[in-house]
Amino acid sequence: MGGEGIATIGFLGDSSGRITPVWVIQLPFTRTEFRTRAYAHNALHVPWASCHGWGRMDVKRRNGANGSADGGAATTAAVFGEVLRHHRECAGLTQEDLAAKIPCDRTLVTRVEAGKRVPQERFVAVCDQLLGTGDMFTTLWRRIDWYPHTTHPDWLKRWVEMEANAEALRAYETDVMPGLLQTEEYARALMSQFFSGRELDDRVAARMSRQQGFMKVDGPLLVVVLDESAIRNVVGGGDVMRDQCEQLLLAGQRPNMRVQVAPFNLPLIKPKTAMSLITLADGEQWLYSESLEAGHFINDPALIARYTRIYDVLRADCLSASDSAAFIGDAMEGYGRNGDMAQEHLQRERRWELSGSRVDEKQLQRNPRRGLRGNRPRYPRIRPREGQ
Repeated sequence: MGGEGIATIGFLGDSSGRITPVWVIQLPFTRTEFRTRAYAHNALHVPWASCHGWGRMDVKRRNGANGSADGGAATTAAVFGEVLRHHRECAGLTQEDLAAKIPCDRTLVTRVEAGKRVPQERFVAVCDQLLGTGDMFTTLWRRIDWYPHTTHPDWLKRWVEMEANAEALRAYETDVMPGLLQTEEYARALMSQFFSGRELDDRVAARMSRQQGFMKVDGPLLVVVLDESAIRNVVGGGDVMRDQCEQLLLAGQRPNMRVQVAPFNLPLIKPKTAMSLITLADGEQWLYSESLEAGHFINDPALIARYTRIYDVLRADCLSASDSAAFIGDAMEGYGRNGDMAQEHLQRERRWELSGSRVDEKQLQRNPRRGLRGNRPRYPRIRPREGQ
């Protein structure tokens, strides 16, 4: 998508002499349309001398070029980072100060301000609260096309096009987290087993780009039934898994998303492999599954009806959305205890290798779990890790 976006910062003064910094941002929305929106930082009034006066950054979305010190083209992510840096400095905060208040690692703030890291929505919402910017950063985060230049493997392109035109998507996933709900760290750790360098970066960016349409307020319906194995299989270590569990909890609180867990200790009838049932905007329905290097598309009405029935029964019999949130919260807390769950997983794998059988371990996994609480959703408090 071509075009040029412009971000301009200026100040508005009133009769009392107060100065309000204003960002006027033009972002490309279609090939021929630009929408302009002004954001007044009404909650923060600072002297003229403490800010930077008028500034201008041209954002030319061409060949994915990043911003440069010599006046070269800057990405939309770089503009977002510049806006964040401006408001942070006007609030009198260093990067370390902001990181401590969020809380997160200082390098995350550095990379977001440099336009080298796409922030998660929770990071953006907390910045709005700390810097008194209303919902400015959250609104920008939702409007920005964070991954304008991505490519997908040939066998996946057709499915990505369907996702972009989806009305509803119902998925069953086993062993690994669904791509539409993966954190960047989880996706990177998972793909680093097969790719490295620039190719790894491109693959991760391509996967993250698929999530944007579903993250919109009016995004398509996304229902995921997640086999417990996806939560227990450790990818990237305890910290990565903790953040991934948090991502699942946040997704389940969105109006267009539901996440349910199919635990080991319930006698469930499950599909033999991960699969997705998608309904397109025109009402057309497809069944999709993947093998190692291919995507399989089925539009046979009889097969779609059969697997829709299997999926509906599985969803009815597995944990409810509220009980699933409690289950995921327990797992997240386990991963948060210095990676105890990750270490336990590795020890279990070693015992399996020595015994040559997983029967005993599966029996251990089916021990009685703590009683699930009522029918009300119980979303556990998301506690920051030490040092973040």
